[in-house]
Amino acid sequence: MTIEAEKSLVRRNVLITGSSRGIGAAIAQEFAAQGDRVAIHYVNSKDLANEVAGNLVGGGHITVQADLMNADAIKQAVDFVAKEFGQIDILVNNAGVFHYHPIEATDYEIWQKAWSDTLTVNLIAAANMAWCALQHMPKHSQSRIINVGSRGGFRGEPKAPAYGASKAGMAAFAGSIAQALAPHGISVLTLAPGFVETEMAKFLLDSPEGEAIRAQSPFNRVAAAAEVAKAIYLLSSPEIQWASGAVLDFNGASFLRV
Repeated sequence: MTIEAEKSLVRRNVLITGSSRGIGAAIAQEFAAQGDRVAIHYVNSKDLANEVAGNLVGGGHITVQADLMNADAIKQAVDFVAKEFGQIDILVNNAGVFHYHPIEATDYEIWQKAWSDTLTVNLIAAANMAWCALQHMPKHSQSRIINVGSRGGFRGEPKAPAYGASKAGMAAFAGSIAQALAPHGISVLTLAPGFVETEMAKFLLDSPEGEAIRAQSPFNRVAAAAEVAKAIYLLSSPEIQWASGAVLDFNGASFLRV
């Protein structure tokens, strides 16, 4: 067996935030199916997290709880995963919140809370996760920090402006640390999906708005969570190192950047 083949068999240790359901669970399933060991992060859904971890291919998967509003809890969770796994090869910042708060129809108190909560979870927690994971991340070409952004960070989110701002900030943050971590061999990439079919989105897709949402893409559909998971896995490939700092649009041509 060649050295390259032996390297391809190395089991990587992957921490995925918000992976007890939806896109995060699909990402966990994809990495586990490819032979990697996964830490399922959750905030409140312990039973769901245990179920996801228990159904993953392979063994050695774990769950870890952390309130993403709490910086100390984030560090404790990452340190726990590193202790259990020995190191963290890949961090996937998937967790996020989305609150409707259109500026023209939201009172000031709700407006402030939407901004505070959204930026804390979607951007600040992702930054804290990255800092904490880096302390346990090998300095070589297979290490990755991968962020799940959104097309909303570029096209805007008029009904949830804090969400759009948080995802734009995430892309900028990723580009900044991509430059800082390149000398250490670590790549940082961002995937920017459009609408994704998940259990949480089902009420919208099944509503009168569903047809218009699907029509945003010329494919006349939205993405499946499994498709997003495969794209995230692709970004974890050692051969993708040179794409560090990039944002991959993944929205079925529903929004085009030039």
